[in-house]
Amino acid sequence: MIELPLTAWYAIAGIVGYFVGSIPFGLLVTRLAGLGDIRQIGSGNIGATNVLRTGRKDLALATLLLDSFKAGLITLLFGLLSGDRDVGLVAGAAAFLGHCYPIWLSFKGGKGVATYAGLLAFASWQGFIVAAPIWLGLFAITRISSLSALTAAALVPVGAFLLGETWFACAMLGFLSVLVFWTHRANLGRLLRGEEPKFGSSSQ
Repeated sequence: MIELPLTAWYAIAGIVGYFVGSIPFGLLVTRLAGLGDIRQIGSGNIGATNVLRTGRKDLALATLLLDSFKAGLITLLFGLLSGDRDVGLVAGAAAFLGHCYPIWLSFKGGKGVATYAGLLAFASWQGFIVAAPIWLGLFAITRISSLSALTAAALVPVGAFLLGETWFACAMLGFLSVLVFWTHRANLGRLLRGEEPKFGSSSQ
């Protein structure tokens, strides 16, 4: 634990979290593998789902884990360094923002689902045990990733609160859930029109 004013911790956590979250792992791993720019295929997204469209399951898994861990670990790190879990949550939320709006890519990033999941896994067991079964169950039934993600995001803040999560954490999770809906607004429109494709059928 390092002694600093709490306001300084929040500021540092926000800045560092954003820049860590801005690392575009999907773009980096596909380029390193010689597959070019992932933004030129499929949905144009830099996340694991679009990386999977290259046919490289190993790269998609690597992207999923890296995008998850960058939020989870920065949350854990700042919570430990500051001695304040809320500071860690701010760092994780900033990493989510960085992933969705990375400065390196003209603020055009991913949709944040894996990053959100990583934050939950490391910082809120209450949120994680709400999100994980909902996402997995719905995806197994519907094979529609966006529907699974949006449903889980909608229920996480309330479910976490009912399981005893703090007000601050639930407010932070609520904020991130709203952002998940924003980054999935095109998917939401297709869902409402009954046009959202199932996983593996076409670009989502």
